Amino acid sequence: MNFNMIRCWGGGITERPEFYENCDRRGLLVWQEFWITGDNNGRGVNPPSDPEWPLDHQLFLTCAKDTIKLLRNYASLALWVGGNEQHPADDLNKVLIDYLQLHPYFEIPLVSENPELHNSVEDPSRWLDGTRVYIQGSLWDGFAKGNGDFSDGPYGIQNPADFFKDSFYAYGFNPEVGSVGMPVAATIKATMPPEAWVIPDFIEEDDGYLAEVPNPTWQYHKYIAYSDPGKVHDQIVSYGEPKDLDDFCEKAQLANYIQYRALMEGWTSRMWTKYTGVLIWKNQNPWTGLRGQFYDHLHDQTGAFFGVRSACEPIHVQLNLDTYNVEVVNTTSSPLENVSVEGSVWCLDGSMPYSQRMDNITVPVNKTLTVFQMAYPTSKDAQPVYFLLLKLLGSSQHTLSRNFYWLHLPGQNYKALEAFRSEKIPLSINMTSTLTGRMCQVRIVVENPTGKVHLKGDEASEDTSISSPSLSSSLWSRLCPCFFVSKISKLFPAEDSQDIHKVKEFHKNQTAKVAFWLHFSVVFMNDGGKEMRILPVNYSQNYISLIPGERMDVIISFEVPENIKNPLVKLTGWNIQEKNLSLSVP
Repeated sequence: MNFNMIRCWGGGITERPEFYENCDRRGLLVWQEFWITGDNNGRGVNPPSDPEWPLDHQLFLTCAKDTIKLLRNYASLALWVGGNEQHPADDLNKVLIDYLQLHPYFEIPLVSENPELHNSVEDPSRWLDGTRVYIQGSLWDGFAKGNGDFSDGPYGIQNPADFFKDSFYAYGFNPEVGSVGMPVAATIKATMPPEAWVIPDFIEEDDGYLAEVPNPTWQYHKYIAYSDPGKVHDQIVSYGEPKDLDDFCEKAQLANYIQYRALMEGWTSRMWTKYTGVLIWKNQNPWTGLRGQFYDHLHDQTGAFFGVRSACEPIHVQLNLDTYNVEVVNTTSSPLENVSVEGSVWCLDGSMPYSQRMDNITVPVNKTLTVFQMAYPTSKDAQPVYFLLLKLLGSSQHTLSRNFYWLHLPGQNYKALEAFRSEKIPLSINMTSTLTGRMCQVRIVVENPTGKVHLKGDEASEDTSISSPSLSSSLWSRLCPCFFVSKISKLFPAEDSQDIHKVKEFHKNQTAKVAFWLHFSVVFMNDGGKEMRILPVNYSQNYISLIPGERMDVIISFEVPENIKNPLVKLTGWNIQEKNLSLSVP
């Protein structure tokens, strides 16, 4: 997800060594808490809790000392924290402070600034760690408000533009902020009985906002609604009232993607000018929780997973949803020099009424730079719903960052996208596969074709024209590299692969349009003829959208379960025909 820190929460456990070893390899910092959380340790109200917990303080300290020794040599371990939203009982906290006092070499000023320190320190082995700070609790010592007041969060749906406003959060480092987290419909159907497949009722209140009333099972599983009456209009109904569970969950993934991408982009928009960091509550649910998650407990990713993966790129181009400024984020240790930013607006009818480009940009190290304002929303004939594609290009015009938005004008909604579903956009697909043992890797090149398309076989003699928007040839060539695939190369032969061996579904004089919200999954048919998912699966990209003429490479890797001979790569989308791409496993 391009995150650089993970928090081991005080209500949980110390992870196994394999966890920290992998964090070491991947450069992922670890915020490690001891086993204290305000829910259980004096700040819980219902049921009441005891600040002196746990009962056996000596056992706690024995475990703490052993844990320090276990973890202190892992490079990924960033800091020790006494607990979640609470510090340990005073006697425990005092001992932990003593256990984890810094070795003088790690005090400020550093030893390099005070050479005499070399000759004055005691044997370093008497320090249990000595190399990392100890923070008594997640709300103390420089985090959130810093004094223990509840000053983390919020934990519900937000207007995406609010993440970019100065008023959203008052402090530099937010140790936890959370929001919605509905999984895909297949997870609900796999883990809950049919009576729990009923979607919420939407009750209109006097002020015009909708309140969601979920079924009792969803309430038990801690569902967070996609509306906040009086503040946030329902982010699912914004796309049109859902018809059933499948429709509800697909629209939820759209909202998930927008919500969490905006959260992270809002923070990086003020990187080092106001904010120093943020942690999201939470990465995943260890059960079928219906709130704050990037992948569910069956390991299927939500739209939020790919939203934050985009937002947290080390080099990133983004739209400030409050000001409509286009910004370039550079979190690397090297400046960006001679880069360019392109922005193009695409309407639902396939036209491109607005584009802007800026060249010769330099972005310093650890800096967010505003490059220009996207002026389309204030133009005379601005459409109520539109797409925006941003690209950051290197000096050789290669893409450093790509970011695709679907947006509506202020005060509008996304309901125009409902009719857009009937626009079935043809796709060109090329797939190659390799199998090593049981590990399968699939490379798919998917394209939204435009211009002249040549079909293979009996249809090769017929040119099928697709009209493209009126653009300057130079800009069009940059935005839409023409690449048309009519043959699929596969390692695994399929009995019937006609639908993917040639480009199909084209109609003469069809206007090119955006192929929106394409979603890959890997499935198989069980003995009863029921479609089942293969999990976990790693996707280089998912929930993607393609402007006319654009292509994208997607790498999919997974372990093929025993006795599964014919897995399928399933491709669905907002406005495409569903496709099943067959793989045959020896």
